[in-house]
Amino acid sequence: MTRFISPSKDELHHLRTPLTIGEKRVFEFFNQNLSEDWEIYIQPHLNGLRPDFVLLNPKVGIAVFEVKDWDLAAMPYHIRYSSTESNNPELWATSRDGRNFRIKDNPVEKVLLYKNSIANLYCPQINNNCADQSTAYLSLITAGVIVTTADTRSLEELFSPFYQARNLLGKAKLYHPLAGCDALLLNDLETVFPTANRWRISKFMKPELATSLRGWLVEPDFSATQRQPLELNPKQRQLATSRTISGYRRIRGAAGSGKSLVLAARAAQLSIEYKDTLVVSFNITLWHYLRDLAVRYSLPGKTINRYITWLHFHEWCKQVICGEAGLDNEYKALWRENSNIFEILEIEIVQLTNKAIDIAGTQITKYDVILVDEGQDYNPIWWNTLRRVLKADREMVLVADETQDLYERARSWTEDAMNGAGFSGPWVQLETCYRMPHSLIKYLRDFAKRYLPDLKLNLPTAQASELDLYPTNLRWLQLSSSQSVSRECVSAALKMPGLATPDVIAYPDIVLLLPTHKLGLACVSLLNEQKFNVIHIFDEDQQEQKSRKMAFFMGDARIKACTIHSFKGWEARYMVIAISEDTNIESAYVAMSRLKRHTEGSYLTVVCSNPILEDFGRTWENFIRL
Repeated sequence: MTRFISPSKDELHHLRTPLTIGEKRVFEFFNQNLSEDWEIYIQPHLNGLRPDFVLLNPKVGIAVFEVKDWDLAAMPYHIRYSSTESNNPELWATSRDGRNFRIKDNPVEKVLLYKNSIANLYCPQINNNCADQSTAYLSLITAGVIVTTADTRSLEELFSPFYQARNLLGKAKLYHPLAGCDALLLNDLETVFPTANRWRISKFMKPELATSLRGWLVEPDFSATQRQPLELNPKQRQLATSRTISGYRRIRGAAGSGKSLVLAARAAQLSIEYKDTLVVSFNITLWHYLRDLAVRYSLPGKTINRYITWLHFHEWCKQVICGEAGLDNEYKALWRENSNIFEILEIEIVQLTNKAIDIAGTQITKYDVILVDEGQDYNPIWWNTLRRVLKADREMVLVADETQDLYERARSWTEDAMNGAGFSGPWVQLETCYRMPHSLIKYLRDFAKRYLPDLKLNLPTAQASELDLYPTNLRWLQLSSSQSVSRECVSAALKMPGLATPDVIAYPDIVLLLPTHKLGLACVSLLNEQKFNVIHIFDEDQQEQKSRKMAFFMGDARIKACTIHSFKGWEARYMVIAISEDTNIESAYVAMSRLKRHTEGSYLTVVCSNPILEDFGRTWENFIRL
């Protein structure tokens, strides 16, 4: 039997948050001293929490450990008691200049938070299986603290008030161990994890508990992907490492053909050439994705982001207007009450940006290169405004896919408009789809021919040599009423891990795509009721929506929920998509095209209440009418 470790042992030196010296020692201790039926999870995503280690034995129980490399000799630590509650100890320290301050990162408090979260949020079944529900999880979940630079006796003297105040001494201490460097050095498992070998099986531990918890513990696909270098084919690499004679290049291609990869790789390449580069997207959310792609461009020893500015177009406008021309009052006046948001974003803010560029004059920030993603969402006037901050004889790149034209702006990019924007010659065409699974491409081409016959489409084409290397689970749920869309979406998302058995789906990899904020808020509410935290972009207040969009990224440790529009340009392996009666047909196409292929499988469930699409849904191998 081989121990399961996530991330794998070979990947540990590639973690984005590297293990400390002490954490490496603790990992080696567990790996050397625990029986192989104990699984080891390092820095797992726990619904937004990030413990150092979680250990899982599907027959025995769970353990969570907080590791500190504190040097207790570096400064004096001491205990104070709360002025309001005499039995509430606080951990304090004294700095070298004699200043007393409270230690916020108390490892005892932290590990108890993890333990209670596991019991009450992720595995509430634990209490349901036991008669004494107030202490049921005591024997199933160990919560330990390890300080790698202090001896155990010193730690017990320092932290004993916390264990005493929370009734964690005596028998309870077995499940709340405290260990120091001496225990690690002696391979003293009895001190570090006293209950590890005490039982071979627990009557309270059930297989379904282990299955449920693994969805929070296993490393998300995004985290694993982020450690892998970008894979570019020869054509993509040529585009990423070269420029045209004129400096202007336009690239188009179907969903999944690698447009964003080329753009991000080009930005990374220019960064090491010390070129000041502006990367502009339309979606507020997309710059996170592009930046994450860029840092995966394989340039050992090079710092990627130093010369790159990542912005969405309207944020760039704001920076020029307020930051460079000082027109703060004029900018605020745009957003007067009862103003026409469409007119502001489409015309007025661009007019004010051009005015700001005139005012700033030679002081305006200019760039060696400007790279524009989602070009189909840009008005040609916006492009020409960006051109004004390009240094002479430098480079601009536009990537686009007319099929993803959700804002109906691509139609204004006539050939005359293109010539006026600096372009000449044909588009560079990326035709082969490298992101979507082969089986989905077939359905998307059929969907486009059925429902989008009048649009100019860049339909994805599968790799000619592709066999069944990328398995998919595609499900279409056709609803007779829109009343149950939110409930069925949440149900489909939470059932997805069961579809993958025996493989494990990490909950943070699951994405719900909803057509409206109202439906999105309904889904988030249902998930919250079931104790699932969600990172999402939904809010009734527009300013709050913007803040949420700026904070939305795939590396977050929670389930994801987003509008179809704001997820355009992204990708995911596990998706639930809602299509209601009033969902734009182009939006439905865009949403389905976000699925990412993987040799270990991809999962897509469409929850549809639009009767027009039912005939198409019936062509799917897994069609269910509810």
